[in-house]
Amino acid sequence: MSLMVRALTSAANGVTSDAAMFDMEYVRWLEEHHRLMCELRAAVQEHQSENLLRVFVDTCLAHHDQMLNLKNIVIRSDVFHLISGVWMTPAERCFMWMGGFRPSELIKQSTQETEEALSQGLEALNQSISDTIASDALSYPSNVADYMGQMALAMNKLTTLEDFIRQDNVHGFTSNQSRPGILTQMARSLLAIAEYFHRLRALSSLWLARPRHE
Repeated sequence: MSLMVRALTSAANGVTSDAAMFDMEYVRWLEEHHRLMCELRAAVQEHQSENLLRVFVDTCLAHHDQMLNLKNIVIRSDVFHLISGVWMTPAERCFMWMGGFRPSELIKQSTQETEEALSQGLEALNQSISDTIASDALSYPSNVADYMGQMALAMNKLTTLEDFIRQDNVHGFTSNQSRPGILTQMARSLLAIAEYFHRLRALSSLWLARPRHE
């Protein structure tokens, strides 16, 4: 199933209007992203000047900011849609993390410590929500007042989930790309991430198209 078809399917399956908008915009964003990465790759390979390379890098970062803004809209209205990864291909969903991916899988910098802190906090939050909604799940008959109180408490904790995903959404490229000597490094990082996801999408296509034996 193509990304566009999947986006149209999501829009018809009762998702929120913001989530449906995100799925459609993601398809358009991905097409533009491919074009920008081709231009950036050519600039790196041709050893363009620092000033020209900065223009390409800034354009690519601005394009990534567009996706972050789109994700922030969905986080506020339907965080489950974002972290479920239904807008991604199957292979991408297999490796996604908090509605995106782990930068440390490709960029071995100081991101790992931040990721570990977020992961530990998210794990604790998940356990807390699970404990809340399961506290008297085996009791019979259930107490309506207790049930509603537990649901209200769980809902409050889910707002913390939005905060966690929002933190991950902004902790990506924080380096000052205008500093001398890091433009090429930044460009190569952007290209590595783009190639990583391109290969995951290709893997999904190959997997879905594989011969199936009875």
